[in-house]
Amino acid sequence: MEQRVSIITLGVEDLERSVRFYEAMGLERNKQITEGVAFFQMGGLILALWPREDLAADAGRPVRRAAGAGAGLPNVALAYNTRTEGEVAAVLRQAEEAGGTVIKPAQRAEWGGFQGYFTDTEGNLWEVAHNPGFPISADGSVSLPE
Repeated sequence: MEQRVSIITLGVEDLERSVRFYEAMGLERNKQITEGVAFFQMGGLILALWPREDLAADAGRPVRRAAGAGAGLPNVALAYNTRTEGEVAAVLRQAEEAGGTVIKPAQRAEWGGFQGYFTDTEGNLWEVAHNPGFPISADGSVSLPE
């Protein structure tokens, strides 16, 4: 695994409200990918906003509701984008060997790429994905399609 974070995904209760907030903060929403998710290019990484329940479902985590909006659902997922599909399974194995827990094995993603999820030893959620639509430069920075 190269030393980089590709995407920071925030699980949100109200996607459009969150989009308005980040746009008011000066971020520009990507216009190519807008169905049920919002992406913002932030230098060499990407900020993603995704409904919490969709994030939980994608990671294969149970949707549990406790007191308070969004309680029991993931609020943040870090993403590591790989250069090849085969690297997804390799990084998941590496995470497991390091003491993490694979919670969704490498598989074809609904959006057409290849992905899996693991948690670190503290339960922090990471997605490992190969998305050929998000090119990775030699320095590891990832870009949204224009």
